[in-house]
Amino acid sequence: DLDPSRPWAQPYFNAISGVGVEELYFNGAGHTDPRRQEMAEKIGQEKPVLVSELVNDAALIDSARRTCRRKDFLCFVRDPFNYDYSRIPPLQDTNERPVHRLEEAANYLYLINYDSFTSVDELVQRLAATTYDLLLIEPFFHDTLLSPAQVHALQRKPNGARRLVIAYVNIGAAEQWRYYWQADWKVGRPSWLKKPYRGYPDEIWVEFWHPEWQAILWGNDSAYIKRVVDAGFDGAYLDNVEAYYFLYHD
Repeated sequence: DLDPSRPWAQPYFNAISGVGVEELYFNGAGHTDPRRQEMAEKIGQEKPVLVSELVNDAALIDSARRTCRRKDFLCFVRDPFNYDYSRIPPLQDTNERPVHRLEEAANYLYLINYDSFTSVDELVQRLAATTYDLLLIEPFFHDTLLSPAQVHALQRKPNGARRLVIAYVNIGAAEQWRYYWQADWKVGRPSWLKKPYRGYPDEIWVEFWHPEWQAILWGNDSAYIKRVVDAGFDGAYLDNVEAYYFLYHD
């Protein structure tokens, strides 16, 4: 019931390494929800929290970073020109140490839109040249999954130290550009394509508990998660885990 005073959903909490949240303290115009902050801060006492902030005024970027640091949150700040996570911002406070676990990361990059990259080679080269501790990235360049060799190349910072490479996985909404999408699909067909995703016309909220959707994501050799594992990613960032709320609330 979104109540921070309630006990943990312990099996779920035990299964994850951390939690990601968007626009916790800064969401462009500055209208944030204290209840979400309270929940994130409680989680942060037990697990790493990755925060992605949106600021309309470049002068607020440092303020957003400081706010997250005070809570020991990992912070990624984007401006309106990077609303869709398509750019690689310059990194402040480079960490030279190796990173093998989420708790060891001091910063992260969130990049899931590759429209500005002309080839997968350019993408890999530019990502490999960054000094971020954690790369949270889209695992497919257009329709092609990054290869194990490419993922391995990204798992080293320029100084040779290890870093984490995490695959973005949308588990709460189906995306029309994905390899699994069928030409005759639309809202209601199949029945588990349940509701339009407001603001994202190419996505549809799904009944994530339906066996057909779950089979797309995991449990067989062609499943999405299996492909990510086979490519050598260190983990998966599961987006839209709050799908149930959006299925039944406007």
